[in-house]
Amino acid sequence: MDKKDYGGCTRSFTRDSARSIIIRNGKIAMIHSLKYDYYKFPGGGIEPGESNIDALIRETAEETGMNVIPDSIREYGYVHRTQKSTVVEDECFIQDNYYYLCDVDEGIRPQKLDDYESDELFTLEYVMPEAAILSNRTKDHGPKDPVMLEREARILEMLLSDGLIE
Repeated sequence: MDKKDYGGCTRSFTRDSARSIIIRNGKIAMIHSLKYDYYKFPGGGIEPGESNIDALIRETAEETGMNVIPDSIREYGYVHRTQKSTVVEDECFIQDNYYYLCDVDEGIRPQKLDDYESDELFTLEYVMPEAAILSNRTKDHGPKDPVMLEREARILEMLLSDGLIE
């Protein structure tokens, strides 16, 4: 996904992410921001020196309280994103978002949310993919980046077209 809006950027900021795709009974485990009413796959930024898989396990546990079963992890794909930073005027934001199909154990523990995640009231929900796509594409999400929301909608559409969700 490339907005081609970064003319004038003199530097770049790169932060890759790992995201989990957890499917149960035809629904997808997603994080629902109750404050801005959007859906995203559990996951987040890969820390320096951290593997994609370690980030996936850590971020999924933090945001959902669920533990990923390491032997269940399977690569699904990635989305490359390039756009002008929404934070720094002359900066370009570059991100590879890696998506992994995985299973989780039965227990759910307390979330360990960052301050902004708590402020947005991040809530784990199992949703029908069509409902998350519709929400991300049609509702007002305040200051949230529409590119991020469209990224998640496209992954959901791919899962549907690949027959991974019925």
